[in-house]
Amino acid sequence: MPVQLLKIAKGQSEIPLPSHLQKENLQNLQEGCDNTNRYVQGIVTLSYPLTKLGDGTAFFKLVLQDPDNLSAQINGINVLIYGKMAEDCSKIIRHGETFIAAGFKVIKLPTAIENGRHGCHLEVSEEMGSAIYVCETEMVHIILPFSSGNKAYLFSVAPKYVYTPLNHLKDGTIVNLYGVVKFFKPPYISKGTDYCSVVTLVDQSNVKLTCNLFNGNLDSLPKIYKVGDIVRFHRIKIREYNGQMQGITSGGFASLTFDGTIGAPIVPRTSSKVYTFMDEEQKTIEELRIWAASNISVSGPAAKLSGVQPMQFFDLTCHLVGKAKVDGSSFLLKVWDGTKCPYLTWKVPVEAKDLEGDKVLLRQLKDLVVDILVYDNHVQLAESLEIGSFLRIYSIHTKQASADNEDVSHIEFHLHGGTCYGRGIGVLPESNPDVKELKVFLESVGLADSQNTESMCSTYADSTFYNVTDLELHLQRCQQLSVTVLTDHQDMSNTELKTVRNSTAPQQYRIRAKLRTYKPQKLHQSVKLHCSKCNSLQEVPNRDDFKLVLRGSASTTSNPELHNTSWYESVTWTTQDQREITIHFVKHDEMLPHPEDTLLMIEGGTLREIWKLSKRFKCVIPVRSTEDDLELLDLSAPFLLQGSVKYYGCKQCSTPKPVRYLSSLAAEQQPSWEPTEIAQVLGIELLQYVFIMKFTLVDETGALNAYLFDYEKFFQIPASEILTNNLLQERMQMAMDTLCPPGRKLGDLPWLECLIKSYNVRDETKNQVYYQIFDTTIAEDVV
Repeated sequence: MPVQLLKIAKGQSEIPLPSHLQKENLQNLQEGCDNTNRYVQGIVTLSYPLTKLGDGTAFFKLVLQDPDNLSAQINGINVLIYGKMAEDCSKIIRHGETFIAAGFKVIKLPTAIENGRHGCHLEVSEEMGSAIYVCETEMVHIILPFSSGNKAYLFSVAPKYVYTPLNHLKDGTIVNLYGVVKFFKPPYISKGTDYCSVVTLVDQSNVKLTCNLFNGNLDSLPKIYKVGDIVRFHRIKIREYNGQMQGITSGGFASLTFDGTIGAPIVPRTSSKVYTFMDEEQKTIEELRIWAASNISVSGPAAKLSGVQPMQFFDLTCHLVGKAKVDGSSFLLKVWDGTKCPYLTWKVPVEAKDLEGDKVLLRQLKDLVVDILVYDNHVQLAESLEIGSFLRIYSIHTKQASADNEDVSHIEFHLHGGTCYGRGIGVLPESNPDVKELKVFLESVGLADSQNTESMCSTYADSTFYNVTDLELHLQRCQQLSVTVLTDHQDMSNTELKTVRNSTAPQQYRIRAKLRTYKPQKLHQSVKLHCSKCNSLQEVPNRDDFKLVLRGSASTTSNPELHNTSWYESVTWTTQDQREITIHFVKHDEMLPHPEDTLLMIEGGTLREIWKLSKRFKCVIPVRSTEDDLELLDLSAPFLLQGSVKYYGCKQCSTPKPVRYLSSLAAEQQPSWEPTEIAQVLGIELLQYVFIMKFTLVDETGALNAYLFDYEKFFQIPASEILTNNLLQERMQMAMDTLCPPGRKLGDLPWLECLIKSYNVRDETKNQVYYQIFDTTIAEDVV
């Protein structure tokens, strides 16, 4: 048997490390020295698969880091193992274990190596008389050379880790640390294939550290559930960025998470089956708990559905009972927490065959279940959730219906895209204290409780939706938007504005500057309509323009011969002011679908009537009759209304087709009635809402004007919604007031990280260089 293990007797090994071996520091290793009686010791942070060389010799490579000198510039070295030792090591070595090599050979590398690695590597083999000792927490496997019988001995070694306070961190080091969670973003899919989580830590030194953690395995990221949790990070790399220390994952990174509540059991959350946790570390956790209780604003219990208000952002601990795909960018979660929302809630329309979950249970729970629509980067995680899971959903937005909506108002639950304010979804284990409490409560809720709360809805339905406290809280959150962050090209270095201006175009730059002024000052004027085909820009038509077009179309009488076709059903009536209105409801499979799925066309309606219909039905298209077909109105008016958004077409690039072309979409198995599809079949080149702004940026070397051309990335606000949503307008104004505070001196303005690109514009006489901001977004200050 090539490797034999001896048992430990009373915590001691039968054979200790040979007394003639002397420890050598990684920093002192040099080529040409005799290392027969020397050994090096470190932590395994990376290993590669076992391979065979050309002559058939087994080969195994690993990376070793010095745990005693993590702050040193050189704290890692490559170890190359050959022969039978390579085969044995590949079977027992795991990341995070302590590795000792004796009788090694030092070989100088031909080229310099980065990332804190040594300029030499170690070679170990049986032929050299080498020995390898691998520590598994309290166990060490000793692999001796073949000439000594190839036995393995076991003795007790308790690896002792050194933890670095946050105020002692240095650039380029790999450290172990403890910290209290001040802010976190639940794991989300990054631009690559990895999951990403952002965590801001603090400790008794009152220094903050923001960590960007990446891993292809979701379970390998810290299991953080709330602000105030305590984390232990092993082997996290520290780097300096913009004058502040940041933490990033490195090879061998490992984490434990503990409940930060005083008196709670000290039970680590981790997916790792092997980890060390010493008795003295319990004292560290208790000290952090006591300190955090008086120094950290620990989040209280998550809100209950019975206490939510419109225009509110809140965290919800809940039970998942249903889910369904809505479209490519959104996903439906049906959840409950045993309490009844006091308002009528929005029920997202989905096909019964698309809904996953116990249909009987969903009917029994009735209005105790609320629909939460999640968007964009949260969709992939939402799709993977298992029915019956317990969730904590962070920063849900309760959105009130428009004031122009129907007489009976309702609220909607949205988890918007992005990760601002820690938006995301976390799955809680059944061992979580909040889950245990929720399960007990849910088991006590019967159908009678649901039925008895039916009357609550009518009691609250007539009350005002405006809640000053919630609005102020939201605006306070908006004030956290104090920096810009880059969404790509993180590897680019900063360039001074003077250098940018003196360089030829086109080029891309990363800059650090201050926003001295911006135009337009009236932010709603920054919203324009853009045609991607002819690259033209135009102002968004106002309500009076739309009214004028509608008034002109009202003079055209509806043609009865165009009513009630094979694909739509028509209804006509006369109003009190003797106007005639005709509505054509598009059918599906010879039947009228639910209003939420219905597209309708209207002749003779006023702006108010059309606006109310757009809140009730999926899509509304204003039309008029001709002799042969229904046709769109003048493209000065919107050709389509969906919710609060009006969609326009480019007059220059569009070739409008008769409305009968919509019948091809109506014949589809599941018509989505997406604006882009409707525009395409009707020959409309869709105009997109964009923000157009001019920023004057300055740094120590000069100033330049850069243009913002953005749909929704920079402000994280859809340009299409800003004109009809007062809350979004307030949020945008808060963001700009933070980036460029009125009345503040230039020296007091915040620094902005931006990516800009230069481009040439030629006219008849000269060439001019312009600059545009790209791949940059406003984010809350999480530090």
